[in-house]
Amino acid sequence: MSANISKLKLAIQPAREQLLSHKVYSQINDLQGLQKFASYHVFAVWDFMSLLKSLQIGLTSVSLPWLPVGSANTRYLINEIVTGEESDVDEQGNRISHFELYKQAMEQMGASTKAIEALIKALIDGQNIFTAIESVQIPQNIKSFLAFTFDIAINAPLHVKAAVFTFGREDLIPDMFSQLLNKIYAEHPERVSIFKYYIERHIEVDGGHHSLLAMEMVQELCGNDALKWEEAVAASIKSLKMRSLLWDAVKN
Repeated sequence: MSANISKLKLAIQPAREQLLSHKVYSQINDLQGLQKFASYHVFAVWDFMSLLKSLQIGLTSVSLPWLPVGSANTRYLINEIVTGEESDVDEQGNRISHFELYKQAMEQMGASTKAIEALIKALIDGQNIFTAIESVQIPQNIKSFLAFTFDIAINAPLHVKAAVFTFGREDLIPDMFSQLLNKIYAEHPERVSIFKYYIERHIEVDGGHHSLLAMEMVQELCGNDALKWEEAVAASIKSLKMRSLLWDAVKN
């Protein structure tokens, strides 16, 4: 790990610790609590994909005619992450995106998918992303969370996008959450098996290999530019605070 990455992680640690200790985790102690959590958290699973694709658009060639963009190393890093997020495997080994897997988990447990489906329909019907966000019946905290994500995805420079993706959108899974999930699974294995698989897969893939690739991407994009590192730190902290807003919506 580079010295700059270590400094960034140290700078964001207070915001990260605050998120890890959020009261939302203690409230997910039964199936009903998990259903509510999933119905809100799904927006973070979904908009994460757009943040990821904005990096792919900026770091690779996705238009015709093809032209080499940036360094081959960053192209490799982002393309490998996209493959894993967009085309992973479910419990049976079938290819599926992490968002679609999460939605399957919601359907199995009986969590409402009405709000996320309404947002996707609004976008399919041609609404602007920010208009679509405002049109959906969800708490204002979630709307603010989504608006921040898409502002970063659309307007931020690549090194800021990469930092937010890597350090500000880390799905923190404290031991408490894992223990509570195991308890709920023991009580309702037929309702929670897909969600349990999703969480385990997320820890295995996103928390391990993808995390290392993403940190390498941030290092490549920030290089030795002190200002870029400062911007990366500030954006990561802001993103963690926005995630706390999302958790507040679940808690209330």
